[in-house]
Amino acid sequence: MSSPTPDALLGPADIRELAAALGVRPTKQRGQNFVIDANTVRRIVRTAQVRPDDVVVEVGPGLGSLTLALLEVADRVTAVEIDDVLAAALPATIAARMPERAERFALVHSDAMHVAELPGPPPTALVANLPYNVAVPVLLHMLDTFPSIERTLVMVQSEVADRLAAPPGSKVYGVPSVKANWYAEVKRAGAIGRNVFWPAPNVDSGLVALTRRTEPIRTTASKREVFAVVDAAFAQRRKTLRAALAGWAGSAAAAEAALVAAGVSPQARGEALTVEEFVRIAEHKEAADRPRESAAPSTRSAARSEESE
Repeated sequence: MSSPTPDALLGPADIRELAAALGVRPTKQRGQNFVIDANTVRRIVRTAQVRPDDVVVEVGPGLGSLTLALLEVADRVTAVEIDDVLAAALPATIAARMPERAERFALVHSDAMHVAELPGPPPTALVANLPYNVAVPVLLHMLDTFPSIERTLVMVQSEVADRLAAPPGSKVYGVPSVKANWYAEVKRAGAIGRNVFWPAPNVDSGLVALTRRTEPIRTTASKREVFAVVDAAFAQRRKTLRAALAGWAGSAAAAEAALVAAGVSPQARGEALTVEEFVRIAEHKEAADRPRESAAPSTRSAARSEESE
């Protein structure tokens, strides 16, 4: 493998020149903030522990800053881009700045939320500067759709990074924390300053590293059933689980039955539970149904008594 040219990565002047040539003006609607610092993208690649045998999928490559840094190291890179102009221009940028690696690059022109398959070998890593407005749903979709992804490093809004990596009991622990932990071990992996972006965002950014669970969580409940419990628990996060899960279970009494069967205090709140505890609650949905099935026991008992006489 021949080495890339030293100036292959994009700097601030390169980014602005490319954008001007393409008539691109970053839009808030798509959360576009282009990284203009070569040291930052190389740091992201190092933090992601990208290896020479990795097949990396990148979401939202923009003008190609991170893409080029990934191609320096990875075996292959597939970029998913929704923007028509950016998607059309990226292959030419790769060919011009890193021609010796161009055949290792593939582009998928699509909304990442709708991507169901990728060209070439299955991806082993996901590395992306995710648009702030869709970061969590895109991350969860990619992890769910491509189980071959072992390692993930995403750059997201700092407060989103905090939520994703929050442990149970934290004030910011919530739906993203639990759902990400369903797939992977999650941790904060650093902070990124505003001055490495163009345009500079109004918020700080953070890196989040996710390592796929070597063994998926074992459960008789489906992911959909588990996530339904999680959504219900945090929809009214100030309430006890007995009250918050009443709608999910059919009644507060049914929710209590499921919680007790799962070994979880009905007076606890969702922010205190691990993903494994949410799994146990989902598995005991039948306990939630039982109080309704055993309604009016005195009437049935009376009827049986009359029949026996």
